[in-house]
Amino acid sequence: MISNQIIKFASNTSNVGLTNKYTFRSTKKNSMCGDLIKVELIQKNSKINSMKYETESCVLCEASASLLSKKIKNLPIKTIKEELNKLKNISLKDLKFTFPKKFKEFRFLINKDNLNRINCIYLPIDAVLKALK
Repeated sequence: MISNQIIKFASNTSNVGLTNKYTFRSTKKNSMCGDLIKVELIQKNSKINSMKYETESCVLCEASASLLSKKIKNLPIKTIKEELNKLKNISLKDLKFTFPKKFKEFRFLINKDNLNRINCIYLPIDAVLKALK
């Protein structure tokens, strides 16, 4: 079931809309369900200054993208890569996992209830990691 918190994250569209002004850009498609995301990242002083995105996706992917776009702002690129990889390596079989501090709000998305849709949630994360390679 989709919680009110997830709907709240998904409905925040302040970073939706590509501008064609970017330092890094990527596109990812979820081969399991067809979700699609395009991201543009602007770097300033070795930090991500902004993330813009467009999706053709489910509410879980939209919520993940919205939350991610807010959380990576002003973080060093190295930190983003490290923290997002930690987030992706959370074992949902282990009930005592710890979210990276900056990404604790992802607990509303990454949990046992959404295990069958985890690829939808990880799609924006994968797109950012791909852009920063």
